[in-house]
Amino acid sequence: MAFGLAAAGDLAALALGADLGHTILKPLLMPLLAAYVVLRQGPPLLTAALLFGWGGDVLLLGEGDLVFLAGMGSFALGHLCYLALFRRNGEGHGTARGTFIVATYACALIITVALLWPDLPPDMRIPVAGYSLLLTAMAFGATTLGLTAAAGGGLFLLSDTLIATDVADWAQAPRPDFWIMLTYLAAQILLTTGVRTGTLTSESAPARP
Repeated sequence: MAFGLAAAGDLAALALGADLGHTILKPLLMPLLAAYVVLRQGPPLLTAALLFGWGGDVLLLGEGDLVFLAGMGSFALGHLCYLALFRRNGEGHGTARGTFIVATYACALIITVALLWPDLPPDMRIPVAGYSLLLTAMAFGATTLGLTAAAGGGLFLLSDTLIATDVADWAQAPRPDFWIMLTYLAAQILLTTGVRTGTLTSESAPARP
């Protein structure tokens, strides 16, 4: 409930251009979602992923390349936590399905980085490309936990791609921060739900002989 109210308030502040409201509410979001996970006895790695997301959220409120890179690094640590969760609780794909999904995400990564590369600041190209690779791996890994987590991974990929287009100084839709936060919050909610469901399923499954 508290997370939902804070998320709705943050999105409303962004839609209305109320920067102060966003500055106050954004740092509350991931701790509230992490607290929900703790109260529901969710896996510690999920809590860690959300708190690394909180670190990224707070850092990206600042300005400057170093602050941006630090925020990106915090999100990267969160993606590593998600990847560990997917490896522990995810189900394997069939060969044909797995190959198709890998090819789809690989093509998306290559095309996105190739399009962004010329317009990114030179000192941002390698970090953005490396982060994009990790983010894409996380989004692919989320598909092993079912549709809910897969949707969360895909929306996280979309949200951070929108940020990258801003770094590349591409034309933006009206209120770009609103769309970035909307997709990001939906991603974290869906990933949290997918991980919790996948964890409960794996714990209740009978042990293999």
